[in-house]
Amino acid sequence: MTSHERVLPPGAAVEDDPEALESISTPFASAAHWRHHDRIEQRVVGQLLQTLLYEDVLLYEAAVEPETDIAGTTLFTLSLGERRYRVNGWRCHSFDLIRLEHSTLVVEDAAGTPAPVSLQRFLEDLEAALGDVAIQPGFVNELTQTLIKDVQSSAWPVPYNETPQALDADTLEQYFTDAHSYHPCYKSRLGFSLQDNQCYGPEFGQPLRVGWLAVPKRLAHQGAVSGVALAERVAKDAGPRVLASLDDYLTQRQLARDDVVLLPVHPWQWENALIPALYPELASGEIALLGEGETTYTAQQSIRTLAPRESEKPYLKLAMSITNTSSTRILARHTVTNGPIITEWLQRLIDTDQTAREAGFVILGEVAGVALDERAFPDIRYNDVYGKGGAIWRQNIGGLLEDDERAVPFNGLSQFTRNAEGEPDGPFIAPWVARHGLDAWTRQLVHVATLPIIHMLFAEGVGMESHGQNILVIHRDGWPLRVALKDLHDGVRFSSAHLAHPELAPDLEPVPERHAALNRNSFIVTDDPDAVRDYSCDAFFFIALAEMAIFLRRNFGLEESRFWAMAADEIKAYQRAHPQHAERYRCFDVFAPRWEVEALTRRRLFGDAEPQIKHVLNPLAAFAPGEEASC
Repeated sequence: MTSHERVLPPGAAVEDDPEALESISTPFASAAHWRHHDRIEQRVVGQLLQTLLYEDVLLYEAAVEPETDIAGTTLFTLSLGERRYRVNGWRCHSFDLIRLEHSTLVVEDAAGTPAPVSLQRFLEDLEAALGDVAIQPGFVNELTQTLIKDVQSSAWPVPYNETPQALDADTLEQYFTDAHSYHPCYKSRLGFSLQDNQCYGPEFGQPLRVGWLAVPKRLAHQGAVSGVALAERVAKDAGPRVLASLDDYLTQRQLARDDVVLLPVHPWQWENALIPALYPELASGEIALLGEGETTYTAQQSIRTLAPRESEKPYLKLAMSITNTSSTRILARHTVTNGPIITEWLQRLIDTDQTAREAGFVILGEVAGVALDERAFPDIRYNDVYGKGGAIWRQNIGGLLEDDERAVPFNGLSQFTRNAEGEPDGPFIAPWVARHGLDAWTRQLVHVATLPIIHMLFAEGVGMESHGQNILVIHRDGWPLRVALKDLHDGVRFSSAHLAHPELAPDLEPVPERHAALNRNSFIVTDDPDAVRDYSCDAFFFIALAEMAIFLRRNFGLEESRFWAMAADEIKAYQRAHPQHAERYRCFDVFAPRWEVEALTRRRLFGDAEPQIKHVLNPLAAFAPGEEASC
């Protein structure tokens, strides 16, 4: 049995099953594991090249190719060292984005002889072209690990016999495997071995259970929204065996229940980060591992967010010291603290506004959180402890759906279904578009997705970081009805002076100075209204809607300009219906000719000493109302 056919869940006794032991210890033993290698290596190189061209790192030539199946195809050509790279793609109407058809990438040596596409050779050529700028070894490792882990996951068989469109939202989190379509390190998962990847990567759908730590109250922080009994919530997830161990711990330490915080931990995090970080307290017995909880989970796209098998239970988001898409996935204490505070604030704004109630959109509230308190440990241990132990309980989408409703991650709408061999097999939304009509379906999607974002921005003055992974589209038989927004603890931004209800502004836990110094983009409160607007526009318009616009153009022939006309119609209809927000329409001008977005690859190449940003042309600008907008 090969490893792509079977993996035992964490904690299973593999030593008694030689066949299973062999299968998980040799993940690339057979040729079958490598059958997707060439396609994926072309994607990794092509996706990296795509960002280098768009972010103005490399010079290139571009010529429109008239004799192609899709009008407007461009041939991109550039020379790096002694090699020449040619690839077909598109200069899109949406923000002038460049999208490359990775499968067309051709490499030629100095004599014009075709050479295989190679990530390692491309990086050598790139470093030569950059001159004095050395590519960081960490970036090279991220790219290499992305290639290997995508090859590994692509060899895993499609585990579902059902029609993909009939799968529930949590199952679709495992079905959609393409990951980030722009970031070149879309599946790096630094810290995971290949065995870890098979145990904990979402594509593999492996069941897992979390561990539970007893932590003295002085070393941790916890909080919850009003009306949520955190102790009861924890008891349901942990189960009777853990609670029995807790009773033994309390007796031995002569402590009361209120003296202790229960902290759920991911099994990978426990072994790789928490034992090294907390060994003094573990050795003394001050902190104790109580055992494995009884709730069974599977990983969602973000890896650190776990979906319970029972839909009535909340999702569990856990700190993980892995790096994916160039970000370390820890959970800092201040973000865990702020999750329930932001949830209550946003829910109050939605509940007390007629427009929001009629739109029907919902937030997946972060109802409780717990984290280690780095301030309670010696300063020399700050980096070992900071963000390493944390958990957020988030409402389950299942409890917010009507009987005939289903939900799908927004980023899945621009992905393909897969056949039994794992090859792309047609757009996921194709049956829905055929049933409802391209124009009607697209207009309805734009309506239900855009309304919550612009309402929170215009009516309340709150920017939402709603990219495709943070939006769930609730639908009936493929017809979009409304959306659910998630990831709130660090996914909002506002200027107190521009809030509609400043008296309701949340009293947030401030960002620690050391955190802000390392990540200058990690803030919630600002004095700059453009930073609020761009926060919404970067995530929603530049990422989520642009990806959808390009996908519909390439696969269904819908002109991108028509897509953006629909989005502009939605915004202007809202503004006409709500003239009372006119001041914020001018201040948060979504029709501005240019927006500022983050240059992701430039950051990895050149660092953060200088802000790595790009000013992009706004496709909404052509549809701006006649009145000049300015803050």
